[in-house]
Amino acid sequence: MPEVIFPGPEGRIEARYHHSKVPNAPIAIILHPHPADGGTMNNKIVFNLFKTFVDQGFNTLRFNFRGVGRSEGRFDHGEGELSDAAAALDWLQAQNPNSNSCWVAGFSFGAWIGMQLLMRRPEIDGFISISPPANLYDFNFLAPCPVSGMILQGENDTIVTHDSVLKLVDKLNSQKGIAIDYRVVQKAGHFFDQQLEELSANVLEYLTKAIAPLHRVANL
Repeated sequence: MPEVIFPGPEGRIEARYHHSKVPNAPIAIILHPHPADGGTMNNKIVFNLFKTFVDQGFNTLRFNFRGVGRSEGRFDHGEGELSDAAAALDWLQAQNPNSNSCWVAGFSFGAWIGMQLLMRRPEIDGFISISPPANLYDFNFLAPCPVSGMILQGENDTIVTHDSVLKLVDKLNSQKGIAIDYRVVQKAGHFFDQQLEELSANVLEYLTKAIAPLHRVANL
């Protein structure tokens, strides 16, 4: 996967990009956890999400938020990172102007940023949020949530509480036309240390089902 550098709101942004061989393939950006806690695009959950999308034929981008790795700028408590994500999506769309679908996925802090991006970018068709920190950040902006998606959490997560995530899921599922596939990985903590394969299998199962219509259209 080649390294790429593209311009962001605060200077260059460091990323890794995989270009699919599938004509007009869907696109996806993957967002990493909190920089202050060591989150980078090389986080193992972010890498697993990246690989899962790549294996499903997506043009896939993961990148470092401002101030992380070789990305310029300083941590901005979410507002600037949302602008970084928008810039990443702009770059990815410019590389793939004929893409047939657009997805966003994120882990923890990255899930919060990704779900905010949904509200700004109507071209996003689906999302995958791993351990969205509903007890730490306000998710009331999802009113209404524009698209359906998947939310997944570890059973033994001590950072993101189950009650807060379940409350978020119930709120989204109550909205007209929205279906949230909520899954709990047994025995997993926040970082899925021993359950990465199970996490990936759940994401793959959901993603395969969700994008099946795209593959049927592509093969007509």
